[in-house]
Amino acid sequence: MRQFFRSSFFKHTATLLTANSLSQAIALLAYPLLTRIYAPDDFGLFNLFLSIGGILAIIGTGNYHYAIVLPKEETKALACIKLSFILNLIVVGISSFFLLFSSQIGKLFNSESLGEYLYLLPIFVLLTATWNILNYWFTRHQWYKPIAFYQISNSLGSSILKYMLGIMGFLRGGLLIGTILAQVIAFAVGFIVAWKKGLSRTLHIQRQEIVETATTYKNFPFYSLPHSLINTLGGSLPIIFLAPFFSLAEIGFFGMALTLAFRPINIISSSLHQVFYPITTQKVNDNDSIMPFFKRYFLRTFTLLIPLFGVLFFFLPMLTEWLLGNGWHQSGKYIQLMLPWLALSATVAPITYLADIFSQQRIALLLEILSFIVRFCALMIGIWQQNFYLAIAYYCVASALIILVQLLWYWHLVKQYEIKRI
Repeated sequence: MRQFFRSSFFKHTATLLTANSLSQAIALLAYPLLTRIYAPDDFGLFNLFLSIGGILAIIGTGNYHYAIVLPKEETKALACIKLSFILNLIVVGISSFFLLFSSQIGKLFNSESLGEYLYLLPIFVLLTATWNILNYWFTRHQWYKPIAFYQISNSLGSSILKYMLGIMGFLRGGLLIGTILAQVIAFAVGFIVAWKKGLSRTLHIQRQEIVETATTYKNFPFYSLPHSLINTLGGSLPIIFLAPFFSLAEIGFFGMALTLAFRPINIISSSLHQVFYPITTQKVNDNDSIMPFFKRYFLRTFTLLIPLFGVLFFFLPMLTEWLLGNGWHQSGKYIQLMLPWLALSATVAPITYLADIFSQQRIALLLEILSFIVRFCALMIGIWQQNFYLAIAYYCVASALIILVQLLWYWHLVKQYEIKRI
């Protein structure tokens, strides 16, 4: 046991989980203040903007940022970084073009306010996609302290700025502006650290090296990118597709439910993903067994989540209203619907890299397409019935079933590797 606590695995996990827990605690402490300043439709605008921006940010690197961890040669990793930066600038330019149609886009989503704040979209895409690049550069070298600093400073800065803008009267766009200003500050520090740690060498990467790297890791834009894009779009389906048919207030309630439920899960899953990814990659490269590790991981995860979520089910509406203020109990009802989906998602999210390690991006993409179709149909039934609550219920059931299929597939990949390894 003492050896485990001294291991690099424990130290890296502890660094990220400590930072993630602290950043999550900051955000949770801020929400009771923010929900008493901003209205549900302000949060609806906020979630709608982030859904659109998040999709563009994924396109921003062509998913080549995931390949930064993989090459043995440092120059190839740097070529992945430079290629990702170039693609990011192209997407930022395209998103800037959307500003010419701000009012039309606002009408499309039944929100004139969206059109008014669309000028922030290119900035958000640039910052988000570039941080994804730096994140995996740090992950490659197992430099987790800069990642931890970014998470804490971004969460703290965002919470403070949103609150300050709110009490100053910038209610409609305060959540958006506060988020982006915090990103700028946290990103600047991370970029300086990365530059000093060797990111500056990307300037010396030649065009031929970039072309060769793009070819070597072509599965990422061809399969992994559509996979990530469909996954994100599928996760944003309720926000994007329900917005034209229902009020921003209803979108705000559900968006808050997503935030409260998935923010801690995503942060913890992301930390585990960043630690598991290089460790599993090294084991596979060395032809070591990975089955015992995954058996322990699945057993411990389900042992923790099932009783915890079972107890939470009965108290969620009361807890959300106590936390957020009068009228926010509806968000708790949505989280109740999401619990099976949340449990499965928390288990699967940290191990999605298995498709990349075993070069199974094509099948992963097909599963994601199936997921999108099933969840889209579930939402359409709810829209046809003109019932927002039922639309969310159908969506949650569909999401849980699809993630269960993905979990069984990842287990199959591990079993196949063990057979071939022998």
